[in-house]
Amino acid sequence: MKKIFSFIIISTLIIGGVSCSKSEFAESYTDPSKVSATTVEKQFAGFLIANRDYVMPSYWNYFVVLRTTLTRYTQAVGWVNGLNQYIPAISGVNDRWSNFYQFLAQYRELEKVNNALTAEEQAEKRIYMIAAAIYFYDHTQKVVDFHGDIPWSEAGMLSANGGDYQASYAKYDGAEEIYTKMLDDLKAFADELNSITVPSTVQPIFQNQDFVNGGSLDLWKRYCNSLRLRILTRVSGVSSFQSRVTSEIAAILGDPTKYPVVDNNSNNVQIDVKELTTAINSTGFRSGLEDWDGNLAGKAMIDHMITNGDPRLRAIFQPGDSAAGAYIGLDPMLSEAAQTALVNGGKIARYNWSTLTRNEYFPGELINAAEVSFLIAEAQLKAGNDGAAKTAYEKGISQSIEFYYWARTKSANSQSPALTPTNTTEINNYIASAAVSWTNAANEAAKLSLIATQKWIHYNVIQLPESWSERRRLDLPVLSFIPDNSSTQTLPPFRWAYVAGERTYNADNYAAVSSKDELTTKIFWDVK
Repeated sequence: MKKIFSFIIISTLIIGGVSCSKSEFAESYTDPSKVSATTVEKQFAGFLIANRDYVMPSYWNYFVVLRTTLTRYTQAVGWVNGLNQYIPAISGVNDRWSNFYQFLAQYRELEKVNNALTAEEQAEKRIYMIAAAIYFYDHTQKVVDFHGDIPWSEAGMLSANGGDYQASYAKYDGAEEIYTKMLDDLKAFADELNSITVPSTVQPIFQNQDFVNGGSLDLWKRYCNSLRLRILTRVSGVSSFQSRVTSEIAAILGDPTKYPVVDNNSNNVQIDVKELTTAINSTGFRSGLEDWDGNLAGKAMIDHMITNGDPRLRAIFQPGDSAAGAYIGLDPMLSEAAQTALVNGGKIARYNWSTLTRNEYFPGELINAAEVSFLIAEAQLKAGNDGAAKTAYEKGISQSIEFYYWARTKSANSQSPALTPTNTTEINNYIASAAVSWTNAANEAAKLSLIATQKWIHYNVIQLPESWSERRRLDLPVLSFIPDNSSTQTLPPFRWAYVAGERTYNADNYAAVSSKDELTTKIFWDVK
């Protein structure tokens, strides 16, 4: 924690326009060490950009953090089996943890700056604090889902505590407590956003600073309610949350005017790439996923797509160089030698260059329409509304297909074969295929498996934290892993361990959670 607390960045980051030049962007992002003051507007933009490498497809996140962890645990990729393959790499876990606390420190600084304003000024700039909290909670959820209990309510307070390190070592908040706090606040924000008025003097500046939703109140409402839906779904199996889950999801789905969600791809919450010369780009996607064969297709996903005629197959993947046009996924149950021969022989399909890894304009996804539709499908299914569940499920499939074909149009890369367009007939045939058809599913459990499988395909390597969490929560889709008997961790873990620095620098607080610090400890919502 010492490193974390000493890395408080008092940022003066400003996003000027949606298409600034490299020099203009550099001027807008002032070196924090050369300034002595900040503002709510500037700190808001600095806070948003603090974790951009974990929103945009970046080299470090994919190659260092995800390549040996979540891509494998979800079988979003195929990989050659090796020793200790289910133990999260220390370098990746450390960096993800450190980045979150730098990001959290930015949020605390924003709170500090806002608290120094007059009550009138706080009211005028209220939208900044609501938007910042929604974005902060989105990323807090991911870190809680990685580790469980984390330092949170008292973390990042070094600046607020006047540089007192001893007073700034933070206690661990319980994962359930954090979820409860986030749900409480997000519900309040959802109602407040329906009545808030952003002053005309504030709106243009907010629009410039907000590179997530471009200052759109409608999109922040949809982000807020869609995030509520995701969090409520995540805890839907926990008995202490079930009454709340039922009532709040019913309220969201029952009043789309009051509680709108992301319901089509035109209102996806994502960070778009405007110019490659700015810090907001996806230029690191290629090396991050492709290096060291990190972009191999897994057998389970490829086989499902081929068998059922999935229109996304040719958009998301491309055949191996020596596969004669066939899509072949790497079987995780093969021996290391057999796997290596297939990979070296160019037989294994890979993630599509032009749609994904070499698409430098691929957006940073936060919450999108297909994900929300699948969440709605599950909620309706559990509520006994089979017709509404079927409609949402099939809508999610169509939205997912539409998203990946749209992503290809954003790409300036043409190294992959030209993408044959899909059409209504092909999409409908896929939805009606044997392993996809809602009508053919025998019972609720089978229908839940359909939803989970489609969500997993849609997430693939794009929304890996959500994919891993949903797999742990549902144990779906059913995947096979070869045990690593050379390690004490023979199969994928249920969580990530805490970083070593916590045991050293935050020892007293760490001691309170040390008994939970095992890879086999389940997150509280993982009740199956």
